[in-house]
Amino acid sequence: MPDAVHSNQGSNKPFPFITKPVAPEDEAALRESLKRCSPSTFEAAIQFRKTGNPEHLPAVVIGVIERFVEPDLRTKLKDADDDLRLIEDLGIDSLTMMEIVILVEDVLQMSINNDELRNLRTVGDVKTFIDCKVRGLPLPKPTKFLPIEHIAATMPVQPPFLFLNEASVSSSGANAKYKISGQEFFLQGHFKDNPVMPASIMLEALGQLAVLFLLEGLTPEPGKAVNPQMIFFTGCEGVRAHRVCKPGDILTLSIKPKRMKMPLATFEGAIRVGQEKAVIAEEITLTFGFMEVPAQPAAVNGAAQAGQPVNGEAAQPTTLRVAASA
Repeated sequence: MPDAVHSNQGSNKPFPFITKPVAPEDEAALRESLKRCSPSTFEAAIQFRKTGNPEHLPAVVIGVIERFVEPDLRTKLKDADDDLRLIEDLGIDSLTMMEIVILVEDVLQMSINNDELRNLRTVGDVKTFIDCKVRGLPLPKPTKFLPIEHIAATMPVQPPFLFLNEASVSSSGANAKYKISGQEFFLQGHFKDNPVMPASIMLEALGQLAVLFLLEGLTPEPGKAVNPQMIFFTGCEGVRAHRVCKPGDILTLSIKPKRMKMPLATFEGAIRVGQEKAVIAEEITLTFGFMEVPAQPAAVNGAAQAGQPVNGEAAQPTTLRVAASA
């Protein structure tokens, strides 16, 4: 199995699912390496060693991370969201991350370059990274974390009708959070003496997250960008509301693209409060269009190119400048 892993490094071919016996001494060494991990982590690791099946990787990765997380934070890893942040939510610093990587390398018998770790910010990033390494697939673009200031500068929708407090965007989808403050203007009449977040507003929030994905996660051809003034809601299918949401609740939103062919983009979306389902939308469809963006000037006499620091400050990406000025 290790030979198969290393033979696939750098290729785009799927990882071959092969069966190979694990020698008793190798099983004993693996058990020793994972002695401070849960029994389910060892079982997943031994199954991966025997079969090479990447389906066992999430359990291995989560189990190894859990071993290095403080006990009072380990509950966050139970049914963990992929957007759970390593530093902010789990308190994992760079040194601890190195320990995690060393153990993962030992368990999965693979090599990880230190430079490849810099963009791993979430549990989902780590799982995707390991899965791509084992399968020999290209590594995805790193997740972008967007504070409210960036979201407001990018989105055509603005407060008080913007329902994203923070967000993260990756090549595979987007996640966000919104806390129902109780001060929202529509809660004054929805309902009398019983403020409840309208389900239609929660669908609006999912639609806004889909818009943010188009603006921040979609990579158009060179010289073009998604036009923030040409994104509109066209429809939704398979909508179900599972939970009443009230002031104080923190909504966790997620969307994943299903079909993407200009001028239509279709997503699946979900909202949870903690681990409880609140709203499910099987399909949310938007229409969108592109716009031309000016080419960036080449560097002259040491001047910075697009996206490079200028006098110590990072230059603002073209798409964001256009969206902010639109």
